[in-house]
Amino acid sequence: MIYAIGDLHLSFSNDKPMKVFGQHWDKHYIKIKNDWEKRVKDDDLVLVPGDISWAMKLEEASEDIKFISQLPGRKILVKGNHDYWWNSLSKVSTMYKELDFIQNNSIIYNNIAICGTRGWICPNETKFTKDDEKLYNREVNRMEIALKSIREQVNKIYVMSHFPPTNDKLEPSDFTRLYNEYNVDKVIYGHLHGEESFKMGLQGVVDDIEYILVSCDYLDFKLKIIDRE
Repeated sequence: MIYAIGDLHLSFSNDKPMKVFGQHWDKHYIKIKNDWEKRVKDDDLVLVPGDISWAMKLEEASEDIKFISQLPGRKILVKGNHDYWWNSLSKVSTMYKELDFIQNNSIIYNNIAICGTRGWICPNETKFTKDDEKLYNREVNRMEIALKSIREQVNKIYVMSHFPPTNDKLEPSDFTRLYNEYNVDKVIYGHLHGEESFKMGLQGVVDDIEYILVSCDYLDFKLKIIDRE
C-alpha cells in the first residue's frame, strides 16, 4: 500500500504551534500519528511532499525526523519551501539514514518509480514575479532530471512535488508538459492551505494523469491512499 500526506509542519525543537493558523491545527501531529499508526504497516510506503519541519538547521530537525522515523512504513520525503534545514541531499541522507529523500532523483518501489523535486509557483500565478521566473525554470529542469533518472523499466511513474503543478487558474505549465511527455501516472503535491487555496490545486485525472493534493489539513490530517499495491 502507498499512502501520502504533506505539510506536516513539525516543530518539536522550536516552539511554533500551528494553531495560529486555525483551531483545527491544534496538536495536529497527534491526529496524524493516530491515523498513521492505525493504518500503515511496516511494508507500506508513505510519501511526504515537503514542508516537513520548521527547523532552520539540519541538527534542529532531529526531533521532527525522529517523530516521522518512529512511525510505521518506509518514508520518502521531498523538500518544501519552508524546509530550510534541508541544505543538500547528501547531508540529509547521511544524517538521517532511516528515511529516503528525493531531490531531483528517483527511487524504485515495487516496480513503481517515485521521483520529484520541490517545484515552484507557475507563470500567471497571482503572486508570480520576475524573481520567480528563474526559480521556476530551474525547478522545471530539476524535475526533468528526476524523470530522466529512472534507469529501469517500471510499471508506473509517480511524481512528488511540494508545489502544485499549475498556477491558481489551473492552466497548463512546463511541469504538466513534462508529465505528459514522460507518461507520468500520478502527481502528488501539497503546499495549499485553506478552503480558498484548495480550489487552486489541479485535482483528478487530466490527460490520463491523476493529480492528487495531499496537504494534511486538506486531508483532515489523515493519510491518503495513493496505490493499493
